[in-house]
Amino acid sequence: MSLTILFMPESAYGPTNNSIGIGDILRRRGHRVVFAAEASWKGKLEELGFEEDLVDLAPPAEEEQDAGQFWKDFIRETAPEYRKSTREQLETVTKPIWDSLIDGVKYCEPQLKAIIERVQPDVVVEDNVITFPALLTAGRKFVRVVSCNPLEVRGPDVAPVFSGLPSGDRSEWDAFRAEYERTHREVWTAFNEWCVEQGTEPLPDLDFIHEGDLNLYVYPEILDYTAERPLGPTWHRLDSSVRETDEAFELPFERGDGALVYFSLGSLGSSDVELMQRVIDVLATTPHRFIVSKGPLHEEIKLADNMWGAEFLPQTKVIPLCDLVITHGGNNTTTEALHFGKPMILLPLFWDQYDNAQRVHELGYGVRLSTYTFTDEELTGALDRLLGDTALRERLAAAGEEIRGRDGLRRAADLIERLGQG
Repeated sequence: MSLTILFMPESAYGPTNNSIGIGDILRRRGHRVVFAAEASWKGKLEELGFEEDLVDLAPPAEEEQDAGQFWKDFIRETAPEYRKSTREQLETVTKPIWDSLIDGVKYCEPQLKAIIERVQPDVVVEDNVITFPALLTAGRKFVRVVSCNPLEVRGPDVAPVFSGLPSGDRSEWDAFRAEYERTHREVWTAFNEWCVEQGTEPLPDLDFIHEGDLNLYVYPEILDYTAERPLGPTWHRLDSSVRETDEAFELPFERGDGALVYFSLGSLGSSDVELMQRVIDVLATTPHRFIVSKGPLHEEIKLADNMWGAEFLPQTKVIPLCDLVITHGGNNTTTEALHFGKPMILLPLFWDQYDNAQRVHELGYGVRLSTYTFTDEELTGALDRLLGDTALRERLAAAGEEIRGRDGLRRAADLIERLGQG
């Protein structure tokens, strides 16, 4: 039975790439896959074989924008706030993100209703952190995908989401939750009331998104919080969700004797050129070779002689070639690094990146550094320590093989098919 499946990912590379990976499997199985992505993705999804029926989350810009440009601009403008603690960021970063997301939801509500009327999907798949009422009130099977750290699904025995606080020390949990309540109660209450007016059920308390008929979350079991926060029968973990649509990649240089390291702060984090350059300048002093994902401001970033980089790189083809990954801790890069069995150095900036960085660090699969105050010796020391830990690298290689064997992409496709055909 052929299905029509409508994907609506958040307009950032992480959720969109995750949806592309799952959607590509479904498309190749003969299903019709349509993307209701944000308008700046125009043409980029169609060339992968998908239908596009795109939405504007704000009044259209006069000039054509790069994919995900809204969030790149937002990150660049708020970058000074990332030097603050996660608790301070609740007011200056996290709440403004929710405000912007809510504005987008309200702006595109009539567009989404029209898209659903045109497309007539059997299943709607949303990879985002916020409810779009039109997707829930259409009477279609609804799939929620969590491609952020799974602390997004709260519980009393796990650290609060966005906090980056350790699992083994609860001393600051209550204070962080109280600050989240103080900074977010009013905006959540207004959004909940608006959603109910559109016909949805009330939102879970202080959550901005409903559960689906099927709920998928992307996180390797070796990092997961399964014992501390058990989930109900509609929830299914994908140990990874690594797209198969990236183009092939060959090293443009000889590897040499040192290690090969991949450095990326993601499409958003790389907009902080000062931070990118600081890391690059320290890495230039080491005997290793580096592949650098330079991002949208690539022309402003100066690489050293032991580096090669480009604006965009096929990350899923680059990571397998490398010995270690230096990352901002975005969920895609974190899970992809473990999918290929690589240790990490993590430099978190905002949102769930702190949670991923802390989880990798506390379980010993990498090192979390203070993003803006690390010393040269801390970065080079972490590099040497991880690269020299043969036992860790062997353990991660075995874990990666197991994760790849679980084939999260096809597991997701199977579950979506089963829901749609049930």
